[in-house]
Amino acid sequence: MKQNIVDKTIIFVLAGGHGSRLLPLTRERTKPAVPFGGKYRIIDFTLSNCLHSGLRRILVLTQYKSQSLQEHLRDGWAIFNPELNEYITPVPPQMRTGNQWYLGTADAIYQNLNLADKSDAEYVLILSGDHIYRMDYAAMLEFHSLHAAEVTVASMEVALDEARHFGVLSIDADYRLLAFEEKPAEPRCLAERPESSLVSMGIYVFNLALLRQALSEDHMNPASGHDFGRDIIPRLVGKHSTFVYPFGGKEGRVSQDRYWRDVGTLDAYYEANIALLEPVPLLDLYQRDWAIRTYLPQSPPARTVPGPDGFGGVIINACLAGGCVINGSTVRRSILSARVRVESAAVVEDSILFDNVTVGEGAKLRRCIIDKHVHVPAGETVGYDLERDRERFTVTERGVVVIGKHASFS
Repeated sequence: MKQNIVDKTIIFVLAGGHGSRLLPLTRERTKPAVPFGGKYRIIDFTLSNCLHSGLRRILVLTQYKSQSLQEHLRDGWAIFNPELNEYITPVPPQMRTGNQWYLGTADAIYQNLNLADKSDAEYVLILSGDHIYRMDYAAMLEFHSLHAAEVTVASMEVALDEARHFGVLSIDADYRLLAFEEKPAEPRCLAERPESSLVSMGIYVFNLALLRQALSEDHMNPASGHDFGRDIIPRLVGKHSTFVYPFGGKEGRVSQDRYWRDVGTLDAYYEANIALLEPVPLLDLYQRDWAIRTYLPQSPPARTVPGPDGFGGVIINACLAGGCVINGSTVRRSILSARVRVESAAVVEDSILFDNVTVGEGAKLRRCIIDKHVHVPAGETVGYDLERDRERFTVTERGVVVIGKHASFS
């Protein structure tokens, strides 16, 4: 049964959002293409979940600033054989239903329903390309089949004070969805755990026939925001067979770390990255049969080099990608992407450096995110005087300094 429904499923990955709250990191790329953890892109987590779940027909719906994402899909994810009906295909707006770009998550799927109709799929799995988590979608599809559901919504528990940022769910003892309330001011708590709420993860399984009907009706409604959480799912509750799948249960092959993050703000993005440096990270990246796939350019090994004074450098609790050179400098609690160079007597602390960043001799960085191709001048300091940093760069509410791609210090 499990393999049968997997073979009859087509996947839409929503990957076209602005990601405006991640500026300047999204100035030249869409949010799913933002680097994460020193070697990945955010979308790699969703696509790796598909790969390990046995799902091979994937449509990535792109829109804003998609060039970086499309290059990443080309370089890192051209792994399927279309002759075997396997593919990962980027789909920009085709304007098949009018002269407008995607108007919301539901409209994005509606504009591309023809691609599902052309396949032999009976089920549609709808995913977001901008969340960090590991999940066995095959287990959710099996749940959908076993419950004879027409719609299944993936769910997780969050603290009550966080629930107002999500769609809040109410279910019965059989996981049937009784109510769906999008971002309520006063979220409904769980009866057995009043400090928590059950919320939607924005992951949906639909029977294709119902999805086609629901999106067609939504398209004709001028008052709709064309959003799954605000418009589509609430209208289906009580009228169709709608169920809720609990994320992080015993089903599936992936280890149950129950980790899910929407890194939608710069502070959330920073904290999710730095959390990878904990002695036992909440996100398990080391399960060998559930590796996160990505594109990695050819590069030499990371290394340390003695500085002019003979000091060999210090690396304490850091992640270093290939090609990094620590040249008689100090790196503490930081994540360095490929081909980062830290020159002699420089200090990098609690920071995230993207590809091809160079930290000049004697420079000091603290609580920074630095995008690609930035040269930090010798003797420069960042993260020590936030008032000065605000005049030059972006500083978050929690005091993280963010420096955009190709930024100049002059």
